[in-house]
Amino acid sequence: MAAPPERAYVGLGANLGDAAATLHKAWQALAALPQTVPVAMSSLYASAAIDGAGPDYVNAVAALETALEPEGLLAELQVIEQRFGRDRPYRHAPRTLDLDLLLYGLRSSTRPDPTMLQLPHPRMHERAFVLLPLLELAPDLIHPQLGPIADFKASVQGQAIRWLAPAPPAATGRTSGC
Repeated sequence: MAAPPERAYVGLGANLGDAAATLHKAWQALAALPQTVPVAMSSLYASAAIDGAGPDYVNAVAALETALEPEGLLAELQVIEQRFGRDRPYRHAPRTLDLDLLLYGLRSSTRPDPTMLQLPHPRMHERAFVLLPLLELAPDLIHPQLGPIADFKASVQGQAIRWLAPAPPAATGRTSGC
């Protein structure tokens, strides 16, 4: 029997090439994932690279309903990154596409190895480029370990971020299984 779908939130970011167009195409790729239905994507926002160099990032957050397990969803996200030419030459390198699994239902896991999947994403509540688009989609969202996501908005107000464009049109990719 298939697992019931869970609401997952995915952070999208890019700062190489036409980053806004890349995020629109990535939204279409997310919509085509197996056992996944796209729910919504936030507006696009721009922010400076954190702990790195390069052009400003374009960021957004996507909400999905998926029956994929977290590790399976993460693997699919990494496949999409590779299709978009993602290269990982060093930490915080500029990126053609970065997809981060932020939340998966109310699941919570911490792992000693930071390269392994951790849920919720361990730094999501510290970054305006994640919080603002996430709050746009789900203003009443609860972090399974820390409480209301909205409570962290004040702590990121000093981070430079600007709204760029409204959410892209609804994804029209293949959806199945949910």
